[in-house]
Amino acid sequence: MDRRLKIAAKVTGGILATAAIAGAVSFWLTNKLVGIALDRNEDQGDDIPDEKISGDDPKMDLFMEIRDREAERLESTPCETVEITADDGIKLVGHFRKCKNAKRLIIAMHGWRSSWGKDFGIVSDFLYDSGCSVLYVEQRGQNNSGGDYMGFGLTERFDCLCWIRWIRERNVKKLPVYLYGISMGSATVLMASGAGDELVPDIHGIIADCGYTSPHAVWKHVAENNLHVFYTGWISSIADEMCKRKISFGSKDYSCTEALVKCQVPVLFIHGTDDTFVPIEMTYENYKACAAPKRLLVVPGAGHAMSYVTDRKLYEQTLRQFWKDYDQTK
Repeated sequence: MDRRLKIAAKVTGGILATAAIAGAVSFWLTNKLVGIALDRNEDQGDDIPDEKISGDDPKMDLFMEIRDREAERLESTPCETVEITADDGIKLVGHFRKCKNAKRLIIAMHGWRSSWGKDFGIVSDFLYDSGCSVLYVEQRGQNNSGGDYMGFGLTERFDCLCWIRWIRERNVKKLPVYLYGISMGSATVLMASGAGDELVPDIHGIIADCGYTSPHAVWKHVAENNLHVFYTGWISSIADEMCKRKISFGSKDYSCTEALVKCQVPVLFIHGTDDTFVPIEMTYENYKACAAPKRLLVVPGAGHAMSYVTDRKLYEQTLRQFWKDYDQTK
């Protein structure tokens, strides 16, 4: 073989080998990220630590200490544990904390790889003291609810409608009902808002704290800004296909912005300016898309899901005004 052909063959072989290795590494990483995002039992181990996914926030350690303490307190508070069956047959668990002489009912949806106690323990006493009976939902694929996968709101939006029907059957006093979500729970209730007439007349409003626009958008943000992975082209396509195989929806199949165009109930959007996990720009996009009456609370200096602990007085004042304005609107 001609010497130049031999050199070309070696170079070509090297390029192909490098491409194959890069492709294998990219596939492994994509599979790992989708597993962490959706699989109940995925063990991320030391490969991708939590702080890499959520972003480097110096306030996180103190917040988690407060959050865990308040979670333990809420979870030890007497509640009625309830179970329902989702439309696809999965068992869903909730915890109903009744308030004497309640003024309203709240369906509270927690976030990704979290729990009802962790996301709502801090605000639970305020809700109770404000006359709110609260159904704290355990999202599918997490904790005591069934399911092998989380759905980033794509599947949970239908579960939310099931819980609305459960509340409707028991709301004999016809109290106003609100949906309240934090992080992925926020995306859940915002996606559920697209159901339109199914929310009327029971739901008087939605409280959406630090929600994203779509699974694809938040995955892209985390991959590129926190993990420094170029999330585009075939990597994005592979992730989307993996998502469809697990939960029958692609990460681009539905979004909060699509739902909010159809929304018929008032929405209070809340977000902290220092959120490194879900950027505040996503709430701005959701707010812009919302066709219903809407309000926006921006909390300076607050990280992800930290708006209440960062400015408790403003947060409580804003919720009280929201309830005052919409409790009697139906």
